[in-house]
Amino acid sequence: MTDASADRLELRNVTKAFPGVLANDRVSFRVRPGELHALLGENGAGKSTLVKMIYGVQHPDDGEIVVDGTPVRIASPRAARAMGIGMVFQHFSLFEPMTVLENIALGLDERLSASALEGRIRAVLARYGLSLDPHRTVSTLSVGERQRIEIVRALLLEPRLLIMDEPTSVLTPQEVAQLFETLRALAAGGCSVLYISHKLHEIRVLCDAATIMRGGKVVGTCVPAQETPRSMAEMMIGGSLKDVRKAAAKGFGPEKLVVDRLTLAGGGDFDVALRDVSFSVRAGEILGIAGVAGNGQNELMLALSGETPVANAGAVRLDGAPVGTLPIARRRRRGLAAVPEERNGHAAVPGFTLAENAVLTARYRKGMVRHGVILGAVARGYAEEVIARFGVRATGPQAMAGALSGGNLQKFIMGREVLQVPEVLVVSQPTWGVDAGAAAAIHQALVDLAARGSAIVVVSQDLDELLAISDSLAVINEGRLSPKRSVGEISRDEIGLLMGGVHGEHAGGENAAEREAERA
Repeated sequence: MTDASADRLELRNVTKAFPGVLANDRVSFRVRPGELHALLGENGAGKSTLVKMIYGVQHPDDGEIVVDGTPVRIASPRAARAMGIGMVFQHFSLFEPMTVLENIALGLDERLSASALEGRIRAVLARYGLSLDPHRTVSTLSVGERQRIEIVRALLLEPRLLIMDEPTSVLTPQEVAQLFETLRALAAGGCSVLYISHKLHEIRVLCDAATIMRGGKVVGTCVPAQETPRSMAEMMIGGSLKDVRKAAAKGFGPEKLVVDRLTLAGGGDFDVALRDVSFSVRAGEILGIAGVAGNGQNELMLALSGETPVANAGAVRLDGAPVGTLPIARRRRRGLAAVPEERNGHAAVPGFTLAENAVLTARYRKGMVRHGVILGAVARGYAEEVIARFGVRATGPQAMAGALSGGNLQKFIMGREVLQVPEVLVVSQPTWGVDAGAAAAIHQALVDLAARGSAIVVVSQDLDELLAISDSLAVINEGRLSPKRSVGEISRDEIGLLMGGVHGEHAGGENAAEREAERA
């Protein structure tokens, strides 16, 4: 029997160690019924280990977890769900060959008919304003769409404690506002929310309280509404947060990357076709591309990187040379580097060491191969440089990529590409899942790379990120790209509307009108 006056969740001196790492060191804090409680910390601070113990994925070595006033041992996620605890993971647990509906069914402990489950899923989607087809196969979905599956799966349980790990990274500002309204409504009904996010402005607007972790320990608490994003970030890192430094008067060089009427038919039933995508990026320029996940970002990245060659070589040009039909390796030799949004299995091989992962993309520009033989010492040296320059928490270049936290692997991948000083860099979600300090470092690295003359394309759902580092910005929606505009000439509301598919004269004049006519 639960105690109605008790805290919804209390941790008492919870400790968890792994070989060589003390992940959580006597962690204690409380979450009240109906409270929106933030858990803040750098990558590697111990947040993920902690919430996995609350959800029964891992178990404490010492200490106590108390739910509704009763000390409990949470043996498994199923046991956690039985206690009313739901969780949305940052790293997904999905079966790619199965549909959205089938994946959600696997996460439920009650048996429902397919039609009944689909009805409940569609009701949750409508309530949250999320777009997701229950019959899509997971392998056809973007990272953002996969995250929505996890959100829906957790909310179907109607939990009393909902743990959310980076839930808004794929939403427009309007959708974030809608999600926050729903979370507040859940909280008003007594559901507690333990909310993990590196978007500190969201924490400030949404959460009632925050617990701050560093190095596996609780180092402070605060009321987010009484803080600034910067002050919370500095509590997290234990020092001053560095601002991104951009040149006051910035000039651009010649066009380095030109995309000319790029049209690409969808390769599968659910791929988004690219339609007459045109833009150019000059030396020293950072072009931000905003958009809700699933609107052609993946297809555009594949076409730019060379993973999907296009029929017309001139549709993609590097330094004036047509490369649209060239494969990845030949584009890289011409000075193109790329970072896809999915770091595990796409940007990096989890079963390879960091040195081996460095060889995958940097072997030519960093001289790691001679007469067809990989120079191991050169590869290890470059991996060590990336680790040092980008503050990657790893045991060294021989560390397995799969052993790193998501944020640290992201830092390594970004560093691996940036330190090659490519002529053109195209990157999707450069700071996905990294903390404020690491995000600032990555942003500064991109700005510095542009200052050295590289042309950069950044695809991101994080508007704050794009507005902070971009010189110009365009929005992709349903496979079409709006004309790029200077960041200083476009408002956040305009961007949000374009992301949602609302086009007007500010979205591209006659072209926008033509597109609306086509839809009509």
